[in-house]
Amino acid sequence: MAFNFFKKNKDKEENKTTPAAATTSSDRYMNLTVADIIQETKDAITIVFEKPANGINYKSGQFLTLILPINGKEVRRAYSLCSSPFVDDQPAVTVKRVEDGLVSNWLPDNLKKGDAVKIMEPMGVFTTEFASTNKRHLVMFAGGSGITPMMSIAKSLLTQEPDSIISLIYCNRDIESVIFKSTLEKMELDYEGRIHVIHVLDQAPMNWQGHSGLLNHDMLLKIFERIPSWGVEKTTYLMCGPEGMMVNVQKLLEEQKIEKSKIFKESFVAGTIDKELKAEGAEPSSDEIVTREVTVIYSGEEHKFEVEPDTTILEKALDLGIDLPFSCQSGLCTACRGKCLSGKVKLDEEEGLSESEIEEGYVLTCVGHPLTDDVVIEIG
Repeated sequence: MAFNFFKKNKDKEENKTTPAAATTSSDRYMNLTVADIIQETKDAITIVFEKPANGINYKSGQFLTLILPINGKEVRRAYSLCSSPFVDDQPAVTVKRVEDGLVSNWLPDNLKKGDAVKIMEPMGVFTTEFASTNKRHLVMFAGGSGITPMMSIAKSLLTQEPDSIISLIYCNRDIESVIFKSTLEKMELDYEGRIHVIHVLDQAPMNWQGHSGLLNHDMLLKIFERIPSWGVEKTTYLMCGPEGMMVNVQKLLEEQKIEKSKIFKESFVAGTIDKELKAEGAEPSSDEIVTREVTVIYSGEEHKFEVEPDTTILEKALDLGIDLPFSCQSGLCTACRGKCLSGKVKLDEEEGLSESEIEEGYVLTCVGHPLTDDVVIEIG
């Protein structure tokens, strides 16, 4: 019943399955055909893919990495699956335009039905296992396109766990920017009493009866009064959206004495939520980054190479033509995650890893630098 925690990057704009031992790098990729493009709002589209002949296995809350040829270069971006493997026959992702976003603007302007899109296998650990015997309450806080993984999880939970319920607090700029508005309304009707959606609008219309303005402390207190109380053991809190929103939510949850083990968050951009909540005055690291040799084991092959101070382990591998898995290159999506078997690695960004993953020795090669001469990393 526990969720895992992952982060991902969406064009710095604005989702991990573990492959079998015999998996090769080529098995991580496939081509999907665009079956439909749905205009959700003025700025958001849902891309529905045809189900491949061999099928596609994914979990609710995971993401697809789209690999696109833009301006003569291969560009990768990760987008959450808004579909559910239990409900939807075809996988789908939702993309929202972002100012100056390379991919988020290219897709709605150029992608057409029938186009083939290269993707990496579904990844991400913002997931949970579903069981008909579960009885739990998921409290979801979403902002803007942060609704996408929540939609996937909500569809699955409502169909697979008849005794579980959802409270969704969904923040948007205005009523026209609410993604999946009609779908959410239908879900409330179809599953009456099991999903409760509370909309929060920055700019509310004159006849708006709900909450308006930013999701601040006082508003959160009022919203919490409307959320069913199922007790600590049966309630889990999820959040995905702008950093400011998640900071406010996490601060209130801490104020309410909610255990960290019951709180899970996902971020689409490199964030500061944990940094802002950490105590100040931490001692800076004295580790020096210099040129060192590393060994990377991937798909049964061992690669040895030197990594310079101004280069990450992934960057150097790609420069040498070693096809390691990656997506965001910002330390968020975990597509490049590997286990450090020996040595020490410094990460520029740790937000994509949970505390337990860090304790187990996992590192992210896209933001990793070797600190010792005996670094060995195994991927996959």
